[in-house]
Amino acid sequence: MDAIVFGNVALDVICYPVDDVPRRDSLSFEQVAVTPGGCASNVAIGLAALGVLTGLIAHTGDDDTAEMLFRYWERVGLDTRFVQRTPGSTGVSVGLVDNNYQPRFVYTPGANRGLTAAAIDPQAIAAAGARHFHISGFFVLPNLFALLEEKLSTLRVLGITTSLDVVFNDRMDDSQLRAALWAALPQVDYFMCNDYEAFRLVDERDPARAAQKFRERGARGVIVKLGENGCYLDVDSVAQQIPAPKADVVDTTGAGDAFAAGFIAALSRGLGVEQACLSGNQAGARVCTRLGAIEAWLE
Repeated sequence: MDAIVFGNVALDVICYPVDDVPRRDSLSFEQVAVTPGGCASNVAIGLAALGVLTGLIAHTGDDDTAEMLFRYWERVGLDTRFVQRTPGSTGVSVGLVDNNYQPRFVYTPGANRGLTAAAIDPQAIAAAGARHFHISGFFVLPNLFALLEEKLSTLRVLGITTSLDVVFNDRMDDSQLRAALWAALPQVDYFMCNDYEAFRLVDERDPARAAQKFRERGARGVIVKLGENGCYLDVDSVAQQIPAPKADVVDTTGAGDAFAAGFIAALSRGLGVEQACLSGNQAGARVCTRLGAIEAWLE
């Protein structure tokens, strides 16, 4: 494996268009995508589609939903040796995409509740040949905080590049999770978030100043994703905004996960960090042209 992705997985049911949900009346919509979802699955599928040998560390239930996820993962060639099936249900997420192409989600975490940093085995990851380790959807993993700093530190000692992406969630205000994030940042080579997540975490709307605040907390490199405006990169001596290509947007679900896939894929090919950001922006734009987080990767 070239890369391993750790994080939440789910069955996605993406519905379009849904602008409002009535209290009692039924509601119809025009299009639906039913596919694997969850931040980690989205990133891993994107990496596999970009030709990167990719493994996944995740928890599913032992239900029929998990069977569907495994069929998709096998289809794209993901290595699932580190995916654990546990008694109970797999996570499910229903995305309601409005006419402005923005999704809202109703979800149950299911087996994701049991995923902790204990599932990260640095020696096994190194033995699998991985050169990059990515944590996806930090704030939707409520039990991640214990051991995370230690695991990331060991991975870096073993020569494995690390990255971490948060995701907007009401747990962003959880003091334990925030403390775990700040403690882990010095062990993270590339920290990723979007501009709103940056504002929630460090109370700063300007991406350059937000990136600097994350650097001050120890992050070695910071990428603030800016949607159609690309991303802001702050790493080593480089601090600049990197533009995104134009796209015919249908749905923004999974665009941030696609960015991570494109970014990591470029690094795996030996490209520099600025080119990796361009690759990430291109991947994010690609995913936005189809309904759902992975449809564009399956073509």
